[in-house]
Amino acid sequence: MSKAPNIQPGSRRNKQPFVLHASLIGRAHTYLASAAFLVALCVGSWCHYKKIVKNGVAGYPEEWFPSVSATIGDWYPERNLFQILIALTSGPRLALVALQYYLQKSHASSLPGLVFVFGLIRTLSCGGWVYITSNDDHDVHDIFMITYMVCNIPWMLGGISCTPTEQASVRRKRTFVATAFFAAIIPLIYFFIQHKVHRVPGAYTNYAFFEWGLIFFDVLYDSFAEQEFREVDLHVVLGPSISNVDKIIIKAQPLSVNSVSANSEKTPGVAQSQVTANGQQPVLHKNLSSSGFRPAASFVSDVYLSYIFWSVFTSLIPTLFYFSVWELGIAGQELALLSTLSPVFLGIAPLLAWTRTRGGLTTLHLLSFTGLAAYALEEPLHRLLVVTPATGAVVMRQVVEWAGVEAVDVGYQGVLMGLGLLVSSLSKHVNHSNNPVWPFVNGKSMGYNKTGLTLGFLAVCEFYTRPTAPFKGKAEKSTLKRVLPSSEGWLSAAIPLGSLIFCLHNMLADSSTIIAWSWTGYQNSLPKGPVPHLHGSLTLIAQCIGLLLPVILSTNTSDSSLPTPAAGLLAHPLWLLCGTVSSFIMYKYRDWTGYTGGLGVAVFLMSIIPLVLQRAAATQKVGRTYFVAFLVYCLLNLASIFTVAYAFVPGGVYLRERTDCVVFAQVACLALAFRWPQLNHNGASYSISAPSARFSKSLLSIISVLSVLGTLYRWPSAPRPFVPGPRILNAGIWTLHFGIDNEGRDSQRGVKTVIEDMKLDIVGFLETDLHRTAFGHRDLTRVAAEELGYNVDIGPGPNSHTWGAVLLSKFPIINSTHHLLPSPGGELAPAIEAVLDVYGTEITVVVAHNGQEEDPLDRELQSRELARIMAAAYPRPAIFLGYVVTKPQEERPAPYKFLIEDGLMHDIDWDDQDRWCEYILYRGVYRTSYARISRGIITDTELQVGQFMLPKHGYNVTDDSDSARYQRAFKEEMPKDLWFPNEYFGNKEQGGVNGHFYHVFNTPLYYKLPKDAVL
Repeated sequence: MSKAPNIQPGSRRNKQPFVLHASLIGRAHTYLASAAFLVALCVGSWCHYKKIVKNGVAGYPEEWFPSVSATIGDWYPERNLFQILIALTSGPRLALVALQYYLQKSHASSLPGLVFVFGLIRTLSCGGWVYITSNDDHDVHDIFMITYMVCNIPWMLGGISCTPTEQASVRRKRTFVATAFFAAIIPLIYFFIQHKVHRVPGAYTNYAFFEWGLIFFDVLYDSFAEQEFREVDLHVVLGPSISNVDKIIIKAQPLSVNSVSANSEKTPGVAQSQVTANGQQPVLHKNLSSSGFRPAASFVSDVYLSYIFWSVFTSLIPTLFYFSVWELGIAGQELALLSTLSPVFLGIAPLLAWTRTRGGLTTLHLLSFTGLAAYALEEPLHRLLVVTPATGAVVMRQVVEWAGVEAVDVGYQGVLMGLGLLVSSLSKHVNHSNNPVWPFVNGKSMGYNKTGLTLGFLAVCEFYTRPTAPFKGKAEKSTLKRVLPSSEGWLSAAIPLGSLIFCLHNMLADSSTIIAWSWTGYQNSLPKGPVPHLHGSLTLIAQCIGLLLPVILSTNTSDSSLPTPAAGLLAHPLWLLCGTVSSFIMYKYRDWTGYTGGLGVAVFLMSIIPLVLQRAAATQKVGRTYFVAFLVYCLLNLASIFTVAYAFVPGGVYLRERTDCVVFAQVACLALAFRWPQLNHNGASYSISAPSARFSKSLLSIISVLSVLGTLYRWPSAPRPFVPGPRILNAGIWTLHFGIDNEGRDSQRGVKTVIEDMKLDIVGFLETDLHRTAFGHRDLTRVAAEELGYNVDIGPGPNSHTWGAVLLSKFPIINSTHHLLPSPGGELAPAIEAVLDVYGTEITVVVAHNGQEEDPLDRELQSRELARIMAAAYPRPAIFLGYVVTKPQEERPAPYKFLIEDGLMHDIDWDDQDRWCEYILYRGVYRTSYARISRGIITDTELQVGQFMLPKHGYNVTDDSDSARYQRAFKEEMPKDLWFPNEYFGNKEQGGVNGHFYHVFNTPLYYKLPKDAVL
């Protein structure tokens, strides 16, 4: 302890220092925060009670208690009083965050630093949702609020973990309050859904109670800092002398961490620390490479760079497949897939040595970013020419990372590989199934390309300036021989790695893919299984659990880089048996049973990532091992595509509808990575450093919570007809060409605009099964369902080997059945048969996609089956929306008369002779209008729309004769409720909306209702 300086009387430096007990800061924070909310509640209830309890569903007396947001953000003066008091709270809150970090920091853990960072973010986001109200900007307000809620997870859980065991009372209280806080979220979400989706009066009042409960628990949790500061007798000193102030001694255990890689630097001993007036800590001396915020920043950078890998890697095939789609065959651009074989060049020793340097890896990072920057190019071919070499660079860079020089390196890289995939899948889940940095999306199609590039450059800067121990690329060969086994068995290591990369890409690149595998439709007005846009978060949580297993089992708490024995549990053949059984259940069964198997597959695949990477890295044959791995990936990819694209590729007939063979092959390849006694795997297992494990667990928790919050944020509103009054329904059919527009970009936004303008209550989409690597594992229904409110039947999934069909309905879907139409020679044709509750009347709707004209027998058999389905539903009203490849009124065996005569249906307008593939048929309803809207840039096929009016409930169509049905009318003779929008009048040169206009007739056709119609 230093002595007080000898200062002469009268000197300014003779003043006594100001000493403040830190517990007063905690108390001030509690009082000010509580006062801010309580004053706003009291003043708001006194001045504007009925206004602040009113919401979009109901008002007083159904709603009688105000929500937090309405209380603090809507009215003067309570809003202003709250903002003043919460501003006063900011000083104590920031001091509280800093003082807690001061008490808890330690060389033994970087967790206190992480808690400190989230505490700051939490404080700043609080200012965001306080001063930007929902009336100012609803989205920004929600973003700050969600950020605040998410930051509470590491703040509370990390704070509990960092509370010393000596302060048992504080730790117990924090645990209890944090548990209550997170438990309150469950009923909060329930009542929010009751209010927002089901629009139940009074539900928002119940929601408000739990919302105020979260505020109470939040403030209460922070209030325990007062007790913590008081028990350790912590003081804050302002002044020239600290000699009379008690010192706080914080012991730090030896720490073995680096900037997230395996090579660690130790910071020994016990340190002492003081809080002084100028903020300096004169006694504690830190090693910058192993303490502070840098390890957390390095971990975040590494995860983001892994996310970039998955983003560029998964964008290649959709970018090249644009040309295959337009050619309906091999176009030549498919050769770009060979860019994934770039690891073959790592067999060149000087090149491998350069890529293992910091400069070499940084160069590969920057080259891979060109794949993201390709979004700025307008021409699809130009984008492909940039994305192809970028993919080669990013694969080569990732291989260098995977081929670590120590077991702990490989384990960490395996976790990074899984985390990058999870972040990519999460970004798609919250962004309408589109990765926001893909080069074939831009600002108009839900892209955040500039943001993604900016974050990428920051991550590379962090990587390049990272203070680390000697770089792993410069490790001596003796280290390699000590930690890893010999190079024998490189082929048996390469094959499972290629299969794993394929499985992760094909099954888990999007959270809804395994849902699409299990989907079969509706029964008794409820989905039979999980719904993609609502239950995708379950897939993400299962993936997080799977990746958590190797993190837990392989965490190395010692200073050694030697592997942990527990990690070998995931290499046992019994674990492979679990994955095999799950794969069988996913393939064989449907609905919730099949999806449960899919969740098992997700857990299994994520858990073996470090194991498979370790087996490949152990060979030390980087060039040949990873070249063969990606060759296996390419072959499995082609095989999976050929199971449905067999009609367009040479030799494809041998893989026609043989997904079972592909699933068997991928599991058999994975089996080589497991510890079979006959294979005599003597290689050391992998391990993960303790700091990396802590960061990984925190991020996995955050991803799980964000997946649920993302689902709630994107929760669709309750479906309601566009014109709910006069029993009108608008129905449309559109072949969407796999969601790739004429410019090679995602078309969801453009589709949503058109169907919203046309007020389509029922719409059938064709060529929609995008849950394949060829199309990016996307979902064409997301934007329409989430923003317009539709019930969705996504039709037969990718394991049904069709190009897909979708039904969107503003009306409840009572039952739906998926059909695979007879296809002995050509491509397999899908159909959806659904019974809808339309204003209390049951109507059968059939959405179908027949085969091509090259297979006349297929078309005939498919048409007969469709006619049987529609005739079997007679006399129930019916609407057919389909792609049938026939000329109007063409004689049999063409499809037209099978559908009309055998199916007991009417053509929407038999005078329209300019049709070939899309048709709308109907019966049991009155047709009032028919329109054809040009394709614009959305696809290669127009949108056809039919407008119908239902007879009065309990009545049928009174006159079904041709003369009664073909009383044509001008628009002005019809009620305005039956008009289609005027904005779509025009032509290719002028008029219309975004290139869409009424064509063929240049106007919608209108029809009068029979005079004796009962409506």
